[in-house]
Amino acid sequence: MSAEQQIIDKWYVIVNPVAGSGKGLEDLPLITKLIRDNNIPYELVFSQHKYHVTELTVQAINEGYRRIIAIGGDGTIHEVVNGLFIQQVVPTEDVTVAVIAVGTGNDWIRMFGLPKNYSEAVRAIVEGHTFLQDVGEVYYEESHFSQKRYMANMAGAGFDATVTRHYEHYKAKGERGVSLYAKAALKAYLRYKPSGVKVWIDDELVYNDLLFSLNIGICKFNGGGFNLLPAAVADDGLFDLSLIKPFHWWHAAFRLKRLFDGRIYTIGHVQHFRGSRIRIESTPDIPVQVDGELLGGTPLNLSIRHRAVRVIVTKEFLE
Repeated sequence: MSAEQQIIDKWYVIVNPVAGSGKGLEDLPLITKLIRDNNIPYELVFSQHKYHVTELTVQAINEGYRRIIAIGGDGTIHEVVNGLFIQQVVPTEDVTVAVIAVGTGNDWIRMFGLPKNYSEAVRAIVEGHTFLQDVGEVYYEESHFSQKRYMANMAGAGFDATVTRHYEHYKAKGERGVSLYAKAALKAYLRYKPSGVKVWIDDELVYNDLLFSLNIGICKFNGGGFNLLPAAVADDGLFDLSLIKPFHWWHAAFRLKRLFDGRIYTIGHVQHFRGSRIRIESTPDIPVQVDGELLGGTPLNLSIRHRAVRVIVTKEFLE
């Protein structure tokens, strides 16, 4: 093994300075103090533009780092995971990923019971309990070309992705606040029309009708705490799907709580499926988001990479 390929016994810490409307940058002195106080050796770098986190992840692994801390939100985790699959030096599961969440939604950490509290998040890194989670390999259409990304949490299409589009528009205008996602959802609902959608699971056509929204995921949460896939298990080798059929607004108004508390499948307009290979077609094409990142549109194809990424979790999650 050459000197350039020797393993570096430090954590490679990637900071997304725009995550959480700059919260990561604002709180970085406190976070780095906690890291130092816990005698964690580290190298600190900052992402500077979209997809830079992915580039930095590839660079870190090529240089010999095998432990990465992401200080950011769900989009930052998404970019790290994509970097793991782009690099060709080691199997993806040979790299350990930890997250100190400073994002707006922080949905990925909810799945694993990871704390938002910085000192507790650093303690989890020190304790070093890991879990191999599944990852989704996602093919979608953009400008009439097939594109590929890897999914750590959840993908959405139709209404779900339209909400993401409005949400990103508001953020780009400088709007902030915990109610921003709700504002985006209301605007999307008033404008979105259901589309004809076909859904294949493991090569079997399971749905062919008008559809309002759909979510496909490894984990349970999306949109800042919506529990849209409550039965999801992150290492069972299967995607969970929630298909939401068209409904009148009063159905949503009186059942909104069920979207948060894990009772979504008690709503008559929602169907639940599982499978390892998914294909979505629609007429017309509908928009797609992956891990909160707005991408292209349908057709959409997903396949499972079983137990492909090693992540730091709490001891309680493993019990």
